[in-house]
Parts: sequence; structure tokens; C-alpha cells
Amino acid sequence: MTSITVLDELDKRILQQLQQDSSLSNQDLAAKVHASPPTCLRRVKRLWEEGVIAKQVAILAPDKVGAGLTAIVEITLDIQTTEKMLEFEKLAAGEFAVQQCYRVSPGPDFVLIIQVADMNAYHQLAHRLFATQSNIRNVRSFFSIFRSKFETYLAV
Repeated sequence: MTSITVLDELDKRILQQLQQDSSLSNQDLAAKVHASPPTCLRRVKRLWEEGVIAKQVAILAPDKVGAGLTAIVEITLDIQTTEKMLEFEKLAAGEFAVQQCYRVSPGPDFVLIIQVADMNAYHQLAHRLFATQSNIRNVRSFFSIFRSKFETYLAV
């Protein structure tokens, strides 16, 4: 089990700012969180080392890059052994269009968030990922007609 990192108020201010704009220079970040630049730099380095900051990315607008269809897909496996679950997770992780994969309970075994260009691209992915796999019992897909909220921010 992962241990929880104890965060003080400065750590929290740093994380709040970085979640809003991770491109801030150390100088600008330090000014926004009311800390000296060396202190801020040490804190950010520690947060990276402890795994609190997992990744720094650019979030793209799907419709601007030709990935305008979002599918939320429930998957139920026929055999739910650890080996079979890991096998499906590895298969899903190998698909770039699978943005998120969650093992869930109760109900289906997995919920996937998939981002593709259009329905044709979804059908191709579904064939590759679901139809050709002998251990998949049920697939239930939902298609987003409007994204009213998308956020990566975590309250700290």
C-alpha cells in the first residue's frame, strides 16, 4: 500500500499553483506561493521524489486534434482471476486511445475512458480490444454527446 505524504501549507500552495499552470518558472511559482525561490525549488524537487507529482503534461483539446469522440466503456470478463485481470489491463494499456482504465467493483470488472476520432475509429478499436478477446463476456459503451466538465485538479 502506498503511504500518504504529509503536506504542509506551503506544499499545498505549491501543488495548487502547479495544477493550474505547471509551466510557471520557479521564480514565478515562488512569488505566487510567498516563498523564496530556493525553498520553492527544494519543495518541488521533494514532491517529485516522493511521487506526489507524478507527471507534467500538456492537456490537449480533443476536438482540435481529431479525437472528438469520447466513449465510456464497461467491460465484464468471463474469468476474473488475477492473471486474466492483469492480461486485460496490459491489453488496454497498449492502446493509445484508452485514456484511463479502472478496475471497479461491484458491477463490471473494468471501466475505460476512450478518446477516438469518430465512430468508425471506435469500431476498429472495439474489434481489436474487445471482439477478438475470448475472455470478454460483456461490453457496454456510452458515448459522450457533450463534455460539461473535464478537470485534472485534485484538492490538497
